[in-house]
Amino acid sequence: MLPLDLSNQVAIVTGGGVGIGRAISLELARAGADVVIGSRKPENMAEVAEEVKSLGRRSLAVVTDVAVPEQVDNLVQQTVDKLGGIDILVNNAGFSYFGPPEEIKVEEWDAVIDVNLKGPFLCCRSVGRVMIEQKRGGKIINIASRAGLADSPNAVHYGAAKAGLINLTKSLALSWAKYKIYVNCIAPGLIKTEGMIASLKMTPEVEQGMAKGLPVGRLGSPEDIAYMAVFLASKASDFITGETVAACGGPACFVSR
Repeated sequence: MLPLDLSNQVAIVTGGGVGIGRAISLELARAGADVVIGSRKPENMAEVAEEVKSLGRRSLAVVTDVAVPEQVDNLVQQTVDKLGGIDILVNNAGFSYFGPPEEIKVEEWDAVIDVNLKGPFLCCRSVGRVMIEQKRGGKIINIASRAGLADSPNAVHYGAAKAGLINLTKSLALSWAKYKIYVNCIAPGLIKTEGMIASLKMTPEVEQGMAKGLPVGRLGSPEDIAYMAVFLASKASDFITGETVAACGGPACFVSR
């Protein structure tokens, strides 16, 4: 079996219906994995699940709010019952509000922390229990952000959550190494997703201006993150755990703005 071959593996991808999550779901499937998609929006999941099936893989779409323990446990149980186990978890679901810190409402803080930090913990806990019981190891990939490594002045709650996720990754990696459960993190920078295009009302001129600030001279694509996820999900990364890979087009993305 080739190191990047994920045949006979079962993966869960949260937030797998759009953007980076969609790209990860499809690339995992192309590498051979069956893919379960968890999302709060059924309309997004259904289309991606069909695309996964068109690649010859099994797929489920399970409506899931990752901040609700019962819904996370349901996602995990359905995966085990219908696909026979879990080998890969990608914690991709996330969102943020933007604005100066002095104007952030408590409910906004709570919502961002719930989805970006509490949710991955709940998913890791539930999936980790299954992986420990299976006794065949597993791969967990947390999608953080450049904001968790540097600064996030216009979304301090988001940056705090992603920094917490990076720390959680290290802690879980140490706790679960004895079970051969590898836990790693990807920290994307500026990735050109539908959400970014809409929120920034991105024109070619805006994109060009943003790209000039990156050493590679372009924004990232969802596939850039998906390819890294496939690597971290595969045997090729079996000597890596507790690490955070910055995928943001060069070190200039860590300069304070």
